[in-house]
Amino acid sequence: MSIENHMLYNPSMKGAFNFVPGVMAMILILICAMMTSIAIVREKEMGTMEILLTSPLKPLYIILAKAVPYFVLSIINLTTILLLSVYVLDVPIAGSLLLLVFTSLLFIVLALSLGLLISTIVDSQLAAMLASGMVLMMPIVILSGMMFPIESMPIILQWISAIVPARWYREAIQKIMIQGVGVKFVAKELLILTTMTVVLLVVSLKKFKTRLS
Repeated sequence: MSIENHMLYNPSMKGAFNFVPGVMAMILILICAMMTSIAIVREKEMGTMEILLTSPLKPLYIILAKAVPYFVLSIINLTTILLLSVYVLDVPIAGSLLLLVFTSLLFIVLALSLGLLISTIVDSQLAAMLASGMVLMMPIVILSGMMFPIESMPIILQWISAIVPARWYREAIQKIMIQGVGVKFVAKELLILTTMTVVLLVVSLKKFKTRLS
């Protein structure tokens, strides 16, 4: 009696199947969080943010005006990545496209909230770039499972990776795209991403008003 092993998902062992979800997380974080924080800090450096806040517009509308362009740019990037992954890298979208888009939009809002939080902590564009690079990029590459399997990491790093939003987004996208599962199989990831988004949004908006009041 012989035993044969078959890969249920990604039987051809293509690296793109594991690479694309991680790249999506990295690009969305880079565009939303880093660029949003730099844009708001630039206004603070030039002294125009205080002028804008004294205008009849509410502070929330000013923040949205800064975030919307990067939200739209992230949607364009998401569309481009999906088209390239499907038609160039032959990575299928086995699951629901609507669920994939919803998860990505949720992650984009989370990244925008993170960028807003960074802008309340730092006071210069250089500091915003360094904070975004050190706090966001390294954990995404190392702790999100993009390059190294989380199961093979030491326990302490597995615990730390639990607070990295890109980990849960990458896992959800990989399940939707590669495994083709439904919403109930990514409910844990969606719940965690939603909780992180709400917490970051509330804290960042509160700190923004406090620092500029």
